[in-house]
Amino acid sequence: MKIRIIAPLFVLMTSFVFAQTPPPATPQIATDISGEQVRAFIDALPRDRVSDNPIRVVETTGDMRLGVYGVYRPAGVAGDVNVHLVNTTEIYYMLKGAATLVTGGTLVEPYEGNPSWLRAKSIEGGVSRRVVPGDVIIIPGHTAHWWSEMDGEIEYLIFRPDPDNRLELQ
Repeated sequence: MKIRIIAPLFVLMTSFVFAQTPPPATPQIATDISGEQVRAFIDALPRDRVSDNPIRVVETTGDMRLGVYGVYRPAGVAGDVNVHLVNTTEIYYMLKGAATLVTGGTLVEPYEGNPSWLRAKSIEGGVSRRVVPGDVIIIPGHTAHWWSEMDGEIEYLIFRPDPDNRLELQ
């Protein structure tokens, strides 16, 4: 008796699941950036200033762009506070060096950098953390961030998901 009830129920349920499953999406082409390419890109950045340059910016599904940037900061050039006035999140992946990164808090002596970001001399309050190779930090748009101390030069990647498509394709 149980099998007579369960079998039709199973057929009905699986028919519903398969009817609700969308057809496979058109295959996407993946973008590759090898470790060799990343290293060559960062090694070629100028060593006399902070460099934050796009390695690659691509279109993704969902009408959004994603940028991968290589960053080099020479020893002793921590720089001022940045607050990006956009919805783009920044994801840092540390490659080389060690430094203290402060996020959040209150801007000290803020000034306008350009229409899409503010600058400041420092941050009061906020969260400080020691950052070393292999660490990942996620900084939402509109969040103050600042390298308050550096032990020497640092190198890192920034992944920038850009829902507003401001990043130029590379």
